[in-house]
Amino acid sequence: MARPSQSWHGARTRRVQTAPYDAGARKLDLAHLRRLAEFRFQLRRFLHVSQAAAERVGLHNQQYQMLQCVGGMPEGMTPTIANVAERMLLKHNSAVELVDRTIEQGLLRRSGDEADHRRILLRVTPQGERILAALAEFHTRELQQSGPELVSALDGILRSTRRGATRRDLKSRQRKAVA
Repeated sequence: MARPSQSWHGARTRRVQTAPYDAGARKLDLAHLRRLAEFRFQLRRFLHVSQAAAERVGLHNQQYQMLQCVGGMPEGMTPTIANVAERMLLKHNSAVELVDRTIEQGLLRRSGDEADHRRILLRVTPQGERILAALAEFHTRELQQSGPELVSALDGILRSTRRGATRRDLKSRQRKAVA
């Protein structure tokens, strides 16, 4: 299983098991490449619709992502700038700038942490909550419509990968049995 590691921007990510380019890689599988391209298209289509929705309510896409990140921080994780930067895959200083812009719009606020007075927490304001709720409702409807295509594209990749692994395992076992 891939282990979390520090990436170039300090965010915890999954470690890539092999380099993206491997001179010894197998021949290009056009059907697999098409499945990957379809999945990327479905992701980009959803993200494009998401960005347009954020812009319609006067937000930059990253500001919506910031509100979603702060408002939907996983249980047990505090909404600090460091955690937001990690979850958004941003450098710390970029997250600070984004927080500042979002605070200027009245959508976020900083507050002291009562448990640790050295720490500053981020909170979504009531205005930010209204916008976040409207966008969450929109995105839920959008996923109800386009989600099946996105899931189908991902499922196609995963099924073909499992079938390919099963065939490779079978061939490997056959070679060992002959040897």
